[in-house]
Amino acid sequence: MSDATESDALAAALGRVPSGLFVLTAGTGAAETGMLASWVQQCSFEPPQVTVAVNARRAVLAQLEIGAPFVLNAIPDGTKALVAHFGRGFDSGEPAFTNLDVRRTAAAPPVLLAALSYLVCRVGARVEAGDHVVLVARVESGGVLSEGKPAVHVRKNGLRY
Repeated sequence: MSDATESDALAAALGRVPSGLFVLTAGTGAAETGMLASWVQQCSFEPPQVTVAVNARRAVLAQLEIGAPFVLNAIPDGTKALVAHFGRGFDSGEPAFTNLDVRRTAAAPPVLLAALSYLVCRVGARVEAGDHVVLVARVESGGVLSEGKPAVHVRKNGLRY
């Protein structure tokens, strides 16, 4: 098997690892922002914790230092508008929630009312992992906003977006 064929086979096999689709929201007031996140996984029952992998080039990482709150909004299956809106990411200071219904509180970043559910989390650790930073975060609260199935993403190529 040639190197190109082996690389293509690896990319296709890795792409078959399914993941959920979430919108991670961070910051409050003028500093609030959001991004599409697909590498999210529960990693602990007690205390309840999740991991989130964020591309190391994302501006939002500046707001995700140890102790910072963020919200994971689970995207409902079939909601392509949220994927399109948050898929490209936002530059620092660029409004992320224009024309979206959100719930804002002083204690947490915005919750998307179109989400299936949400988890309010706090960063406990940051680990550099290749071209991403893995956040380990404690889940502090959450809720279900509507009934349905969460969106699941499968890539054609597991070596790039």
